[in-house]
Amino acid sequence: MKKIIAFAGSNSKNSINKVLATHTANLVTNVEVSILDLNDFPLPVYGIDEETENGIPENAKRFFEEIKTADGIVLSLAEHNGNFSVAFKNVFDWMSRIEQKLWSNTPMLLLSTSPGGRGGASALGIAKNGFPHMGGNIVADFSLPKFYDNFKDGNIVDDALNSELKEAVMTFEKSI
Repeated sequence: MKKIIAFAGSNSKNSINKVLATHTANLVTNVEVSILDLNDFPLPVYGIDEETENGIPENAKRFFEEIKTADGIVLSLAEHNGNFSVAFKNVFDWMSRIEQKLWSNTPMLLLSTSPGGRGGASALGIAKNGFPHMGGNIVADFSLPKFYDNFKDGNIVDDALNSELKEAVMTFEKSI
């Protein structure tokens, strides 16, 4: 059975992006789903001095191994000040020191959400532009605006947005 991993680009204990990533991963059929949490992989802030003095942290290697063994990746990016969260950027930077093409051409379904009307579109756009240079194989993407209005009782309540997500999931399923 194929294995997909899902995680949020956030270290919030109440991450709406983790909720969206988990919900979306569970829509994918005939796969084993593993939900990762960045809080389970604490890392020092990346810096060349840190790397030179202490090497690559074991938690970066463990997270990278999860990426390498997956047949598909569902990632929902939190947006902080128009960019990735520091927690995600840090694990991303550490993994890139292990292997520059860190996403290994694994099919990715990129997501984002936020309480606001743009749904994390800036962070999603940065990822869509940059991840292909790092071995990212983005096969579909979806942004959910106004999370607290559009996601209730474990589901997307807006029919058009729900259809858009299901279409993205179908595209992702065909690629893994």
